[in-house]
Amino acid sequence: MVDFCLTILFLIVAFTGLYMYFFIPSGVPHGMYVVYMGLTKATWLWIHNKSAILMTIIVAFHLILHWRWIVCTTRNFFRREKVKTEVFESVCEPE
Repeated sequence: MVDFCLTILFLIVAFTGLYMYFFIPSGVPHGMYVVYMGLTKATWLWIHNKSAILMTIIVAFHLILHWRWIVCTTRNFFRREKVKTEVFESVCEPE
């Protein structure tokens, strides 16, 4: 469910960002109250910003949920010796 929400939010942020970049004039006074695809520039910015903030929060939650995998993968990637340490052995063993 977290991954699905991240995907949807990423698509919203990407679409609104690209749309504003290519089709809405930059700068505050340029086109602020002109309607683009049924929404004003202020509304496009609001949707883009709120989606990005929510996406950042869910990314943090996603990292917390997968913290064990991150630690184990990083440890295995940078491990120089082939002998497992006892500290990480119990943490990184598959369930």
